[in-house]
Amino acid sequence: MDITKVAPNVRQVRRRAGASTGVFTSRCGVNKQGQHNSDNDIVAPGVSNGAHHVHDYVGSRKVDFNSTNESLSAQGTSCTNGDQSAYYWPVLRDTTRQGPDVNALGGGAEGNKGAILVPTNVTITYQGSPTGKVVAMPRFLRIITGDAKAFTNGTKNANAHWSCTGFENEVQLTDKYPICPNGSKVVRSFAFQSCWDGKNVDSADHRSHVAFADANGTCASGFKAIPRLTIRLAYKAPAAPNFAVDGFQGQQHNAITDHNDFINVMTTRLMNHAVSCINSGRRCG
Repeated sequence: MDITKVAPNVRQVRRRAGASTGVFTSRCGVNKQGQHNSDNDIVAPGVSNGAHHVHDYVGSRKVDFNSTNESLSAQGTSCTNGDQSAYYWPVLRDTTRQGPDVNALGGGAEGNKGAILVPTNVTITYQGSPTGKVVAMPRFLRIITGDAKAFTNGTKNANAHWSCTGFENEVQLTDKYPICPNGSKVVRSFAFQSCWDGKNVDSADHRSHVAFADANGTCASGFKAIPRLTIRLAYKAPAAPNFAVDGFQGQQHNAITDHNDFINVMTTRLMNHAVSCINSGRRCG
């Protein structure tokens, strides 16, 4: 869809007195080193090629189907502030070119064809709650946002946001890829669930232990506000429709299937620093 022809659809949540207004940033690079695999340690631990599509990784230097809390906490990181967290998402491909994994599982052998695009920019920020203070995330908290099978499952858990530089604050698309003006980059953004049940680092469906705040920014009863993670990816991509996100077979690479995964491996000290920055209205990283 031509982004210039979409009516503004981004709603801003009004902050209340006592809101936590700070921002904590982790600068973790763009995965130029090419840490890729088709595993998913959250959904399919111990299963090689459990994702059936290829992921980009930043943060932890090694994440795969064999990862454990212990191995993740022992890894180095691409983040400049020592954040060892695992941040990963399905790669975006230029479908006009052939990639090196044309015959590989997770890649071309499972319908994910094309050259993997490296983002020009990856921005990882943690922000506060518009209604009050936030509490620390527990170490090894796992969060999945979006639904890799939303094309067939429906939109209940979908959380895809596509836009173009210069339009992000006004227009976001969910089930269509954007056609961006000349000089504008394609942007994928992921705003994670920011309410936590206060007890669990994961759940059987990988969703029930966290939740989104309501339209006013309030967490449901029994949930606590945690720093709201947002990951923004910008790409110099070919003109639509010549790019596509990796996905499961049967999902037709639909834009609505975009998703993102996160394992918090910040040390307690670093997480407490992030919370202090956010709750005191500072910008840190």
